[in-house]
Amino acid sequence: MKHQATPYFTFNGQAEEALNHYKEIFEGEVTDRQTFGEADFDTPPEMDDRLMHARFKKGPLFFMVSDSFLDQQVEVGSNISMALEMDSPEEIETIYNRLKDKGTVIMELQDTFWGATFAKVKDSYGITWDLNYTKE
Repeated sequence: MKHQATPYFTFNGQAEEALNHYKEIFEGEVTDRQTFGEADFDTPPEMDDRLMHARFKKGPLFFMVSDSFLDQQVEVGSNISMALEMDSPEEIETIYNRLKDKGTVIMELQDTFWGATFAKVKDSYGITWDLNYTKE
């Protein structure tokens, strides 16, 4: 393996909206953004504005996203969760509050038996985020 596996999220037409949401939460950068309409192969005109591929990066956080083909709808969020190790108590609280704003709290932000502060939140796009800050 060349490097760690990269999470790849597929949406039913909401990839652009989701990327903007994550950009706001994590204050990262969207790169390599291309729609199906910009691609060099034939797709139905109703696919033109859907994202074929984009990358998101903020420091070591990196993932890719795309929209599904119209005839290949995906079940959002049921098969992936993203585990993030935070750098500080302030960072975990900030990200937790941003995610829960439009999401669903699965586990409240709390101190744990494994010496960390932890929370689990499903965001408004069905992605589950495991937030962890290991105490010194």
